[in-house]
Amino acid sequence: MPTRTTPTERQKRLGAELRRMRLAAGRTTEYAAGLLGLDRTKLSNMESGVRATSAERVQILASNYECGNADYVNALVDMAAFRKRGWWEQYRGNLPQGLLDVAELEWFAERLRTLQTVHVPGLLQLSGYARAIFDSALPPLPKSEVELRVAQRMRRQQVLERDEPMEYVAYVHELALRMHFGGRRAMREQLQHLCEVSDRENVTVRVLAAETGAFPGAGHAVLYADGAVPQLDTVQLDSAHGGEFTHAEAQLAKYRAHMDWWHEKTLGQQESRDLIRTIAHEL
Repeated sequence: MPTRTTPTERQKRLGAELRRMRLAAGRTTEYAAGLLGLDRTKLSNMESGVRATSAERVQILASNYECGNADYVNALVDMAAFRKRGWWEQYRGNLPQGLLDVAELEWFAERLRTLQTVHVPGLLQLSGYARAIFDSALPPLPKSEVELRVAQRMRRQQVLERDEPMEYVAYVHELALRMHFGGRRAMREQLQHLCEVSDRENVTVRVLAAETGAFPGAGHAVLYADGAVPQLDTVQLDSAHGGEFTHAEAQLAKYRAHMDWWHEKTLGQQESRDLIRTIAHEL
């Protein structure tokens, strides 16, 4: 199988899970390489996502590692079997890798939950609002790249509109709704859109009132993507230098606790819509 110069987060994740499964079985790279008729270097490249693998090879490894979790193994087999180019690939080479990895993560997720303290969630943004965010970057982005980023962000939203749309839960701090990205008119339109989209059966928007005070994860935007099985859940964190992805169990447990806290402390769906409408009316 060919090697890759820039494996995606999903490809790296498959390799990481194969390595995790091997270590849990107490097997060496030499043992695994021998099962597949590869040398040790190629096996290591497979476990880092640099070298592609096949569904058949995943099954061979899982069988010899004596992994008894059939759902987990089947999910890994499906990851290896998927060979189609996602829509986000058309932006490769023109946008940062991290933006493509987020779109890929969203596309394959079973459920998405997000915590936002500064912005309206990306999957619920209008183009004018998104443009204002990208226009504020430092150093300034070229106009052409701003428009590419806006277009890619709008296309990401199709995961909420496809034939089998996923469940999407957005927890948003009240102060994020009061920041005037793009000006008062653009913000009013954005808040009205937020109310409208929250009426969809698969979309939930809950607001954390400012009067709540301190909250976990302050300053961080968090995306929690449920995988096909819990072992394949992923957390993506925004930072000034790009998105960071983690799937260590300790980190997953921490951010699941964050999601539970926000769900308990945020306003209900209707109360949240009422507050959003009030804020929009004040603009």
